[in-house]
Amino acid sequence: MAMPESVYLPDGDGFIATEFARGPWDPNAQHGGAPSALLARAIERHEPDPEMHVARLTIELLRPVPLGRVDVQTRTVRPGKKVQLIEASLTAGGKEVARAVGLRIREKPLELPETTRITDRLPTGPEAERFVFERVGPVSFGAAMELVPIAGGIDQIGAATVWFRARLPFVAGEETSPLMRVAAAADFGNGVSAVVDWNSGWLFINPDLTISLNRYPTGEWVALEAITYPSDRGVGFAESALYDEQGRIGRSVQSLLFDRP
Repeated sequence: MAMPESVYLPDGDGFIATEFARGPWDPNAQHGGAPSALLARAIERHEPDPEMHVARLTIELLRPVPLGRVDVQTRTVRPGKKVQLIEASLTAGGKEVARAVGLRIREKPLELPETTRITDRLPTGPEAERFVFERVGPVSFGAAMELVPIAGGIDQIGAATVWFRARLPFVAGEETSPLMRVAAAADFGNGVSAVVDWNSGWLFINPDLTISLNRYPTGEWVALEAITYPSDRGVGFAESALYDEQGRIGRSVQSLLFDRP
C-alpha cells in the first residue's frame, strides 16, 4: 500500500488523519502535534484578518485523538478590533477530543524605544547532521518531521535544543502556515527534554499545550530549547524557548502527567 503524502486528507467538511499523525503512547491515537497544528489552522482561518496576529494559542487535549476522521468547528468568543478570542473544537465520532483558544491581537507598526530591544542568543542553526526516526513499528508523526538536535535530543535524557521542519504538508494540497509549524514543533518539548527513559515504562503525557508568540517564524525551521521540570508527586511541566533562524519568537509550556502503567 502506498504511503500517504500528508498528515491529514481533506474529507468534505472534515479531515482524515493518516498514519503520519500517529503518536507515541497509543498506536491508534494521534501525536499531540498533529491536532495542535489542525486547531491552529482553524483559528487563523476563522474570519481571517491580515492585521490580526495569534499571540497565544492554548490547546486542551481532552482525550486520545483517534486516527481516522475528525471534524473542526470554530466560533468567535470575543470579537474586537484590537483583541479577539477564537475557539476551535475538534471532534471524532461525535465526541469532543480537543479544543483550543486563540488570542488574536492586532498588529500595527510602532517605533519602540531602543531600551525595549532584547538581544537573544540564537541556537546553532539547523546545518548539523539530521536526526532520522528509524522505522521501528508503525509510521508515526515523528516521521513527518525533520529533526536536527543541537544539544541533547530525542534519544537522550535531559534538556535539549532541537530544530524542527515539516517533511510533509499537514493538509494535502495546502501550504503549511507558520503558525501550524510552530504548533506542531512545540508539542515535542516534553519528548526531546524527557527526564525518564522512553523505554523504561514511564509515561509523561501532556494534556495541554500553551504557545505565546510575538511573531511568526520566518522560513521552515523552528527550534525548541526545551527543559522538563518533574516532581515526586507525578506532576510536572516542560518549557520551551522558541526560535526561528532570525532569533527568539516565543515560548511554549506543557503540563505533564507522570505515571507507571
